[in-house]
Amino acid sequence: MTKVFEDYFSELQADMVSICLEYVSNKADMIYIYGSNEFGQFSTDVFYQINNFIVKKHKVNDAVSDTDSNSRPVYNISKERQVALLNILNKNLREISDLCKKNNREMPTEMKLTYDVFKNKLDARYSYEIKYTNDPEKLSSHIFDDWFEEVGGKL
Repeated sequence: MTKVFEDYFSELQADMVSICLEYVSNKADMIYIYGSNEFGQFSTDVFYQINNFIVKKHKVNDAVSDTDSNSRPVYNISKERQVALLNILNKNLREISDLCKKNNREMPTEMKLTYDVFKNKLDARYSYEIKYTNDPEKLSSHIFDDWFEEVGGKL
């Protein structure tokens, strides 16, 4: 069977989930991946739900109790590892953009991927509207932070 656009698109999103899951040693309840591409400006970030805590990538150890970690950090959250994670996510987002161009498809300006680890279920929400580049004060990080606050407020 021949692969089609949707297969390649799904594979790239699955790779994004996979690298985010690897970052937390497969120990998360939910993964929230943000991707943005406005006028060729690519941006990605991720946050997690771990033990009913919503935490950004640099705070994942805060979601683990001392009894779980024996007073040692559970996750490697070194700056190098965080940069490597974001570089891979950005690479995947650029590959999605290239795939869209190659197949004459519109590239979403925003992707919000929510992955339920226990159910092995991905929910993807796309927007094709400009969110921040036409605003003199907003950055993609503001949109990401808003989503983080929104999800954290629901718990």
